[in-house]
Amino acid sequence: MLTRADFLIRDDIIFFNHGSFGACPRSVFERYQAWQLELERQPIEFLLRDRGGLMAAARSHIADYFNVCAEDIVFVTNATSGLNIALRSLPLQSGDEILTTDQEYGAVNRLLEFVAAKTGARIIEHQVRLPYETDEAFTEALFADASARTKAIVISHITSPTSLIFPVDGICRRARERGIMTIIDGAHAPGQLPVDLAAIGADMYSGNFHKWICAPKGSGFLHARPERQPMIEPLVISHGWHEGSGFVERNEWGGTRDIAPFLSVPAAIDYQHEHNWERVRAECHRLAAQAQAQLCDRYGLTPLSRDQFAQMVTAPLPDCDAAAVKEQLYEAYRIEAPVGKANDRCWIRISVQAYNTADDIAQLMTALETLIG
Repeated sequence: MLTRADFLIRDDIIFFNHGSFGACPRSVFERYQAWQLELERQPIEFLLRDRGGLMAAARSHIADYFNVCAEDIVFVTNATSGLNIALRSLPLQSGDEILTTDQEYGAVNRLLEFVAAKTGARIIEHQVRLPYETDEAFTEALFADASARTKAIVISHITSPTSLIFPVDGICRRARERGIMTIIDGAHAPGQLPVDLAAIGADMYSGNFHKWICAPKGSGFLHARPERQPMIEPLVISHGWHEGSGFVERNEWGGTRDIAPFLSVPAAIDYQHEHNWERVRAECHRLAAQAQAQLCDRYGLTPLSRDQFAQMVTAPLPDCDAAAVKEQLYEAYRIEAPVGKANDRCWIRISVQAYNTADDIAQLMTALETLIG
């Protein structure tokens, strides 16, 4: 049975913000430090002689985890880096359209603005109807905003602001039938959900290991279908860029950097297998649902969805000074949780991980009752 002591989170805080940066189990962090020590002991041997084999072994491990070929997946620092590679490689022209939603991560919105300014493409932002109804209704409404000019759909697997799980497999299948490329932001999905990249079928899918798989910071991935790989341009041109080089070689080595986070990902995956992570996820979801139900019942508010979330849930709050509530949650109660305001609604995003307990939820409820009323 996992306890808080298995993680490195400080004892004096209640951490409900795993969704932002994750948290590493103690044993996985020790493996990470061991890889860093190997690097410092003999940098030339580690980075020039051994790196290729070590990275290939780690990549093979994660390819098995995602049910894809190791040659179709590459390590990146984080999902934002992977999405930069994907989106900045799109062969867009003036008047082309990229369809996305109003629930995307802020950095991705900036990236879309950048790509549009460089290419003359238009960003079409689908307004997601809340509360979320059904996958079928959402998919129909999304594709109603597509047109003959739509070249790509950029959408989250699990949204950052609202924690909603989008039906990306159905979206990718329908988009392929219409000749539209799909680029999926999977920052929050691996570890919260079983992710079968072959079954999802996205043209490109980028995600993080450092969030819900609990690997060290600075570990993410980009997967691309083989037919899309020739169009992909690396963010950094380095020694891997030469005639005849493949997707992995062109994108994996951008110069000197610490590869210990990448090499530690297999240890994080194995850690979850060894600790029956299906059961852990189910218990975390139960606590997240309990928190949402208590908040909605207490304040008479409607949830964003009844069950369209995993371990992370965004729950509505009554009108309040969101910034002040967030600050006081931490300063007065040592509770770390994002509180914000969007579209004239206040909300709190609660991430529940293996180190959280029902008592943590109870303390959060007590603190919010004191701060909000």
